[in-house]
Amino acid sequence: MKILSGVYTPDSGTIEVGGAAVTIDGPRQAQALGIGIIHQELALMNDLTAAQNIMIGHEPRLSFGRIDEKALNARAAELFKRMNIDIDPKARVGGLTIARQQMIEIAKALNLNSRVLIMDEPTAALNDAEIAELFTIIRQLRSEGVGIVYISHKMDEIRRISDRVTVMRDGKYVGTVQAAETPIETIISMMVGRELGEDSTDFPDTSANPVMLSVRGLSRGREIRDVSFDLRAGEILGFAGLMGAGRTEVARAIFGADPLEAGEIAVKGAKLAIRSPKDAVRAGIGYLSEDRKHYGLALGMDVRANIAMASLDGHSDRLGRIDEKALGTIAQDYIKRLGIRTPGDRQEVRLLSGGNQQKVVIAKWLLRDCDILIFDEPTRGIDIGAKSEIYALLNRLAAAGKAIIVISSELPEVLRLSHRIAVMCEGRLTGILPAHSTQEAIMALATRRDSMTKEDAA
Repeated sequence: MKILSGVYTPDSGTIEVGGAAVTIDGPRQAQALGIGIIHQELALMNDLTAAQNIMIGHEPRLSFGRIDEKALNARAAELFKRMNIDIDPKARVGGLTIARQQMIEIAKALNLNSRVLIMDEPTAALNDAEIAELFTIIRQLRSEGVGIVYISHKMDEIRRISDRVTVMRDGKYVGTVQAAETPIETIISMMVGRELGEDSTDFPDTSANPVMLSVRGLSRGREIRDVSFDLRAGEILGFAGLMGAGRTEVARAIFGADPLEAGEIAVKGAKLAIRSPKDAVRAGIGYLSEDRKHYGLALGMDVRANIAMASLDGHSDRLGRIDEKALGTIAQDYIKRLGIRTPGDRQEVRLLSGGNQQKVVIAKWLLRDCDILIFDEPTRGIDIGAKSEIYALLNRLAAAGKAIIVISSELPEVLRLSHRIAVMCEGRLTGILPAHSTQEAIMALATRRDSMTKEDAA
């Protein structure tokens, strides 16, 4: 997709647009040919308005080169009307939801009269209602003759929105099938190069294991309301709930990233005052944020530096000088142990795939020797093969005695991994289900507004 949009230059091969062979030397030429792309990481300027973002580089001008703000806003309003969405052209982009920002990216492409629109994981941060809205716009664009290339790892979306499915693996073309006629299992097999069987559903009994993390009465406004639970050694405790249920807020509060109004946190039986992430790390808690690129990685630094980031105090002398040789050896060890696909430990982490970036974050907390690990949306934005590897890794960590919380919006993922499942609704913990529960049981608790008692949490 980066070749088609002019970001990369191909070594060989041909590209035809409208039946004519073309050479794409850069993004501007791709745009001139009618090829638009919406990257997984949105490229918007938060301090500019919706209209200014849409028209950037193509602003209508008055005399003496002044921007015609009236015409600019009118053009944006015209595009929003075509898309049947209600966005104020003068609204500051930074104050809009991710879903609205996604719509602005589409409007940018339409403003350039794109005949082909490439969308890379467009629903990664959207809820079900926002996805439905996006799909309505996609179908409308298709009816107008725009060709859509839709990149996604979500199989249900592939079936809902696609006419045909093309599968690539390791940079190679695997095949193209008709979406409506091809079983999901066949597509998955094409993607990973093998049958992707489910892991064993024989979850170990951890009820007699020592309690590693105990939370009682955690509260902050309406986001977290009197949440209590225990997490035991060797256990994977899944957290499920609808968008805005408070799962991430609980994780951030435990990690000291957000302040609490009330509640107690105990690690291995000792009550702690966790006021910052530094306090949490010292207590042996590691947190893998749902937004690994902003809160888990230093993208401009290499794999070695990212793995060592949380443990530098143990690998430097009294003058603060870092033992680079030792860190290199350690990084190579974790690259091998976790199967991180990288040319070497000096590779910039921004150049790795999503799955390998996630493994680097995991390596960071394993090197710190955290006994309690919180994984927030651990497989967001990574392919099915990498998902399977992350699942296997989480199970190995639990088997080694780590206490793990997994927050996921994908119910099959929660059911596949969790020894128990904590369900939240509107900031409250409404129940804890055993392994082998059903999606229906989870959804019943996810829409129930009364909370558990503190005794139930144990």
